Amino acid sequence: MNHNLFSEMIRKLKLIILILILQSNQGVTQTRDIGGTGDFIDGIAAIVNDGVVLRSEVEDQVTMVIRNIERQGAQQPPIGQLREEVLERLILQRIQLQRAERYGIAISDEGLNAAINNVALNNNVTFEEFPEVLAAEGVDYFKYRNELKQQITLDELRQREVSSRISVSQSELNSYLILQKEEDQKAYDFDLSHILLPLTSRSGQGEINRKQEMINDLRSRIEEGESFESVARDFSEGQQASNGGRLGWMKGGDLPEIFLLAIGGSKIGELSQPFQSSSGFHLLKINGIKGNDPVIEEQINVRHILIKTNEILDDAAAEEKLKTIRTQIINEGDFGAVASAVSEDPGSAQDGGDMDWAPKGFFVPEFEEIAYSLEMNQISAPFKSRYGWHIIQYLGQRSHDITEEVQRRKAVSSIRNLKLSDEIEIWARELRDEAYVEKLPFD
Repeated sequence: MNHNLFSEMIRKLKLIILILILQSNQGVTQTRDIGGTGDFIDGIAAIVNDGVVLRSEVEDQVTMVIRNIERQGAQQPPIGQLREEVLERLILQRIQLQRAERYGIAISDEGLNAAINNVALNNNVTFEEFPEVLAAEGVDYFKYRNELKQQITLDELRQREVSSRISVSQSELNSYLILQKEEDQKAYDFDLSHILLPLTSRSGQGEINRKQEMINDLRSRIEEGESFESVARDFSEGQQASNGGRLGWMKGGDLPEIFLLAIGGSKIGELSQPFQSSSGFHLLKINGIKGNDPVIEEQINVRHILIKTNEILDDAAAEEKLKTIRTQIINEGDFGAVASAVSEDPGSAQDGGDMDWAPKGFFVPEFEEIAYSLEMNQISAPFKSRYGWHIIQYLGQRSHDITEEVQRRKAVSSIRNLKLSDEIEIWARELRDEAYVEKLPFD
């Protein structure tokens, strides 16, 4: 018999049994009041693959939606439309939960308790007090636990399936970084000095050309050693000319947009390029910036040789092999060549065992403990980690500015998050189209 046909028969048989069980449990009619819309008999609202959505689930959700609408004072849509929207949402959720179960995604009680504890702390209550807080809001604690567990499960499934579908192009990244830099600048504090050569609506082309030459000349004089302050006192017609052009500290968001563009990318002590606005020609000097402190990371550089144990090579033999290799390196002085020849770490062997610069916490604890105990160029004794047996050579440490790297990581994450909701919608619709769904009438 065809395998797919057999699987379909089994699925339908399971559904028939489930439906019979549900029907047998309805010897006593269950009724609920739904916002004044009447009573209903519990049963199956929809068949979803090899599972079902119950009418009681739909009505519970409808009741919650109606309460929220009433709380907000908004207009309630027709009850039939509301039921249909809720049912469709529950169908999509059921499809995704079934998929998560097939992948073996399961949230432990410990993980769920940790999530609830975070929610409780955010509401300034303890984990033990949280059920009472929910009860005061008319929320059943065990229902809340189950819904939160489902939500975490779905988040994990979406992270696994949807994130891999989202790509960020270089042009998207570059555009985002430019916009982000402009936004960041508005939050910085700037200490600026300013030279202004004014123009009026009556200024002719001759005056414009003369002042443009003059502002360029003033910039050259400052670069050649004249102080900005003295040049500003002698030539600027700005309001702070008598003070050497010093504007003092100002928020980036309070500066004219054209000023922010002119100093973009400049460092403390640098001059802007001369620029023109409707009021005249300007020259700026950056005396100080606050709020753009660099992100400095302490890093070490090591190289290693990894020997893995197997059925033939046990721990003792691996350790002895590395002792021999270490002696060879000390005598011949070529760690990189030996690492390339014998190391079983595919990620670093081709680079002579070099692990590149890495921050504290990058390596597993047993590896890092040895790495940080070594002196410059010292080679460790053989030791064991969860990956096998190693020897390490310590190559140095540095304080490294990773500001741009951090900004790029944040930008990629932000772009991916912007795309996430649309991609989830597309993915969910694809799952819906592939699923077997049969809606049953409520009447």
